[in-house]
Amino acid sequence: MTLLFCSTTDRSDRWLSELDARLPGLEVRVWPEMGDPADIEMALVWKPPHGLLATLPNLKLIVSLGAGVESLLLDPTLPDVPLVRMVSEGLTVDMAGYVALQVLRWHRLLDEYKALQQAGRWEPLDPCPASEVSVGILGLGELGMASAKTLLSMDYRVLGWSRTPKALPGVESFSGPDGLAAMLGQCNLLVCLLPLTAETRGLLNRKLFAALPKGAVVVNAARGGHLVEDDLLAALESGHIAGASLDVFAEEPLPAGHPFWTHPKVHVTPHVAAVTHPSRSAAVVAEAITAFREGRPLPNLVDRSQGY
Repeated sequence: MTLLFCSTTDRSDRWLSELDARLPGLEVRVWPEMGDPADIEMALVWKPPHGLLATLPNLKLIVSLGAGVESLLLDPTLPDVPLVRMVSEGLTVDMAGYVALQVLRWHRLLDEYKALQQAGRWEPLDPCPASEVSVGILGLGELGMASAKTLLSMDYRVLGWSRTPKALPGVESFSGPDGLAAMLGQCNLLVCLLPLTAETRGLLNRKLFAALPKGAVVVNAARGGHLVEDDLLAALESGHIAGASLDVFAEEPLPAGHPFWTHPKVHVTPHVAAVTHPSRSAAVVAEAITAFREGRPLPNLVDRSQGY
């Protein structure tokens, strides 16, 4: 079987080395040097050009290099073959760490301390205990649950919302539209870790921001499509939202001159909250390929009707 590797942001040499160690003898071709498209039965991809996968007449499996698959699902020519998304322990650990970092940044007043340092002032501030800070997490999948556990270990009050009811020890769980409305008013910080679907696109909007308490902070580490950027800028300008940490954007890279770059209440990171490193994620790809070869159920299979 032949695998096509296609990504403009991942180093193919590292992936080929790691895959060879786990699947010796596997033939891998790196786009755009595909050879005969009819030879290719599997594809390992991140945001391939729309239409590319449809040119592979014998394609039988697609493995995404990322947890999000919305770019693939937006391709109207995407072949109707099994699609596996990336779920790895490394990604999960990274995301939980990023969420904890951003929560601590805002709760422990690190921006204020930086300003005091620059002014040469020794002035202890007085943030409230973590137990008095409520962090709401939108999305209780693998990433959301890991982030919730990390925050619980730091004594934060954690609330979580998901499309359908979920139970996680220590987390106050909400679901459905009524549950979302009930949770938002309690959140000092709101973290978005949802998959991007037709239902969640634009969820971080003016109405949602208004439902948060005055002075709340928003963290988006999911997808740029969740956020209505102008609505956030307006909420920041009014003072209702105190700040935001953003790792994902509607257009990436974030365009030069975008207001987020220089906004004093916004922290920007370049889509690095959780990174797919070959050394710790190749085993997940190898597992999917081996299951496919042996006719076993595929791990992390995407339900296209749900979008994740």
